[in-house]
This record gives sequence, structure tokens and C-alpha cells, in this order.
Amino acid sequence: MPAVTVDNPLTLPRVTTPDPAVANARPVLTVATAPEGYEGEGFPVRRAFAKINTKFLDPFIMMDQMGEVDYAAGEPKGTPWHPHRGFETVTYIIDGTFIHQDSHGGGGTITDGDTQWMTAGSGLLHIETPPESLVLSGGLFHGLQLWVNLPASDKMIAPKYQDIRGGSVKLLSTEDGGALIRVIAGEIDGHQGPGTTHTPITMAHVSVNPGAQVTLPWRADFNALAYGLAGNGSAGTERRPFHRGQAVVFGDGDSITIRADEKQDSRDNNFEVVLLGGLPIREPVAWYGPFVMNSHRELQQAMEDFQAGRLGTVPAGAE
Repeated sequence: MPAVTVDNPLTLPRVTTPDPAVANARPVLTVATAPEGYEGEGFPVRRAFAKINTKFLDPFIMMDQMGEVDYAAGEPKGTPWHPHRGFETVTYIIDGTFIHQDSHGGGGTITDGDTQWMTAGSGLLHIETPPESLVLSGGLFHGLQLWVNLPASDKMIAPKYQDIRGGSVKLLSTEDGGALIRVIAGEIDGHQGPGTTHTPITMAHVSVNPGAQVTLPWRADFNALAYGLAGNGSAGTERRPFHRGQAVVFGDGDSITIRADEKQDSRDNNFEVVLLGGLPIREPVAWYGPFVMNSHRELQQAMEDFQAGRLGTVPAGAE
């Protein structure tokens, strides 16, 4: 991990470290450990934001870390067909392969640094499965799925996909080359990622070398979250410890700081962190299962539409 990298980060565009005399560093409000569970047909997940107050998450709904798991032959699992309405799913595959398909004819294969950004909008049926070759051979699987809310004005837009190949992700380095930053969506220090979002957000995957530190400018009107994918380090100028499977909530300010511990455990070369920020929607959220709406009546309508087949049907020949 990770699949998208470079031999020498100093060949990349550099992010300018904010001047500490001027920057308003975001403090760490809380660190929460993600509970572990199972999703779909039984693949292991960590519920990254399950123990965080929802007032700090807007516009994000939830995020699952899928794996990291090294499957034996016959073990890889996915999800059955299921509906979605009212939000966007962002599936980022770090290691392994997933196949997506939906009732509108969309989908594709994502692997090793690819992202599939699915706008569920008015609704569809969806399935995620490992390829037959991975089921037969087994192998490493690791990824994330993030749910991003849509404002009421966009909840019933037509569904669509964005396939963001790993090679199109914007790669950046800190000034000393101590951290590699992959901007998947949004913008950091004027550098734009390839993902197009209805709700203004930033999503980045950062690899921090042991003992190195990264301080990034961050939009003051965005919230700010960090999640440890692997390794250990600290957050904020106060160096609040966090590690694999823990989420950090930052307070107000216009810069965020992440530092990697000098010593990582034997399976981790670097401190791997996902950074998220977005412009809060500040609307009521009614969430039940695969539907994220603004009211219980809208949730009821979504369920009725699903049961009546108005969100689509499983394509002929699909299982």
C-alpha cells in the first residue's frame, strides 16, 4: 500500500507550508476508535465515523474502511443487489479489485488506486463484487467507501458515475519530500483533484514518512476530518496521538497538521491517512439503510418506490 506512488516525491509539485505565524492551526477536538463489523456478504469493515457526533460530519454521512484483509482462495466477498437514493458513494480501492454494476447500465472495475464516484440521486439498484479471478486465487483487499450527502435540491437528480483512474489523481509533495499527497477530489493549495462533486468537498490520501510532518492549508468554511488507514502518528500542532482505525475531528482554523511517529510497526512503511473536508449542507438528515433524505416521509417514499420497482430492476442475466 498504496498503489499510486512515485519513487521520488521531490519531482512532484510542492504544497506550500502555511506560515505558522499567520496560519490559524485547527485544534484537535476528539479522536475516536472505529468499531469493527461486517458488511454485505460478510467482508470485514471498520465504521470510521460511528463514534463521532454527526454535527461534525456534515456533509459526510459515513465511511467504511473495507479490510485490510488477505483473503484465502474462495473467501473474497461483496454485496448483493441493493438500492440507493439521495447521496453519493465514493469507493476508493487501495489494494485489490472490485466490480460495480447498477440497474442503469453503469459500473466498471476499480483496482489499485482507482475511485468510483457514484451519484445515486433519484435512485438505482447497485452491486459490488470481487472478480472471479480474485475469488479463485484469494489475495489482498483494502479500500474505503465514503457516503457524501446531497442537498435537497440535488437529491432527485439523475444517477451517474465518475471513474477516477489512479493515474489521474493529483500527486503532490511537501516541501521536504516527507509526505506524498494524493488529491482525489477538491483542492489543496490551488491543486485540483479529478473528482467532480455536487457538494464542495476535499478528499486526499496522504502518506507521511516516519518522523515527517505535513501542514496543509484548509478552507476555513470546511469541516476537517482525518482517518488512519495504517501506521501511527499524531494530529494538530498539539500532537494528539492517533493510529490505524482511528478518526480525528479538527476544530476551526485554516490549516491542519499530521505527523508520523519516528517508529512504525513492521507491516507499515508510512503513516497512511485520509483527509476529508466539506462545506456543511445544514439541512435535516433522515437516514435509513441505503436511503439518505431530508424527512421520514421522503424515506417512506423511497422504500415504496424501491418495492414497486421504480428504482430499477436487476439486469437480465445478472445475479
